[in-house]
Amino acid sequence: MDKIAQLQQLIDQSRHIVFFGGAGVSTESNIPDFRSSDGIYSVELGRHFTAEQLVSHTMFERYPQEFFDFYKQYLLYPDARPNAAHTYLAALEKAGKLKAVVTQNIDSLHEMAGSQKVLKLHGSADRNFCLGCQRFYDLQAFLALPGTVPHCLDCGSIVKPDVTLYEEPLDMEVFRQAAQAIHKADLLIIGGTSLVVYPAASLIQYIAGRHLVVINKTSIPQDSQADLVIEGRIGEVFSQLSAP
Repeated sequence: MDKIAQLQQLIDQSRHIVFFGGAGVSTESNIPDFRSSDGIYSVELGRHFTAEQLVSHTMFERYPQEFFDFYKQYLLYPDARPNAAHTYLAALEKAGKLKAVVTQNIDSLHEMAGSQKVLKLHGSADRNFCLGCQRFYDLQAFLALPGTVPHCLDCGSIVKPDVTLYEEPLDMEVFRQAAQAIHKADLLIIGGTSLVVYPAASLIQYIAGRHLVVINKTSIPQDSQADLVIEGRIGEVFSQLSAP
């Protein structure tokens, strides 16, 4: 039995599936990942800061001009649209088999595709709040604010994206829900993530179900724990499966 047929069989036999994904899920929507050879962290910035430093809380506080310049240029993709991975997972949820999508991504492509239960470990670029009066700005309204550093139209304070920066803690309620969902899963599918960012990567310790599938372009240490490992793009893999 080939690997696509094995994956189809596992999905058909499972009733409580959870998908845990990272940047690789959105690369087929032309959003670059972080750590591949052509990813965001390989960008030649021509500055004294690394890309990882630029998306830190320290950078946001001390050098807001540089922070927002990098954030808007490399982390926001308002024109991106869901790919085959997003649409398949939304259909799997609609069929009652997928119980949650746990994602490290800050885009909203899962929601755009129709997924309802999306647990966003690192926040969402579609949510932005004024640090002064807490006024909410969606992504479109955020990008419409004048200047590189966005200031609230009501009180003039800086508007901060509701995303988890380096040096900031995760939303532990979202983390708890993700751990609970993974613990209940009879099939966990991990895809498009190198699983090197903690504490998000530690979620796999909550696996208690029967089956683990890993779909990635490159190998990761967790491959050794998996029942099935498929090397490839997630959208291309899912597009070979029958509709849920």
